[in-house]
Amino acid sequence: MATDCLFREDAYLRACEARVLAITPQGGIVLDRTVFYANSGGQPGDTGALVTAAGVRIPIATAVYTDPAKTEIAHVPAEGAPPAHAIGDTVTAAIDWDKRHARMRMHTALHLLSAVLPYAVTGGSVGDSDGRLDFDIPEAGLDKDELTAKLAAMIATGAAVTSRWISDAELEANPGLVKTMSVKPPVGTGRVRLIEIAGLDLQPCGGTHVRNVDEIGAVAVTQIEKKGKQNRRVRVGFV
Repeated sequence: MATDCLFREDAYLRACEARVLAITPQGGIVLDRTVFYANSGGQPGDTGALVTAAGVRIPIATAVYTDPAKTEIAHVPAEGAPPAHAIGDTVTAAIDWDKRHARMRMHTALHLLSAVLPYAVTGGSVGDSDGRLDFDIPEAGLDKDELTAKLAAMIATGAAVTSRWISDAELEANPGLVKTMSVKPPVGTGRVRLIEIAGLDLQPCGGTHVRNVDEIGAVAVTQIEKKGKQNRRVRVGFV
């Protein structure tokens, strides 16, 4: 059953009313619509709660996709959460906003990092206070202060961050849009979401982002690790 993923059109929505469509064998709660981002692309699933019409609060530990096409989301209750839900029930789904917003800022910062270092990305992770990207880079000196200065210059531009959709065929005709080697954009539904940072970056991404790079705040490259002959892990943290 397809879930209407409200976060794809508005990452700033903190809550919504929804109807319970199904309960997975693992106990995950499938809703007809949600503001919860589901774990994918290196960004963890949101935490938060579902609140029933009777006022019972069901803490949610994460959200996950149940299908490869990423059309259905299950909300995974935290351990010990009350089983106060049934198919057809109406609930209010509310995310932990502070945690989500921090991940939005970091995810956008990592897109800027991928523009600073225009190499193939082999892995990545979005955290609440830091994040990382792994790059396929041959032997080359990378300087933390230099990279930090380039990120600061990009953030200082105040560039707008927007999303739009293109067809699977358009993506296939423009393979250079895909920077990640480890995570491929989901195809098969007929369209792919692009995130554009005006004048700085354009790539497929299903994650949540801030509206303007100003919102990222100050970041710094905190560590550069060698993870193989041509693999460099670059970590970024909030200052």
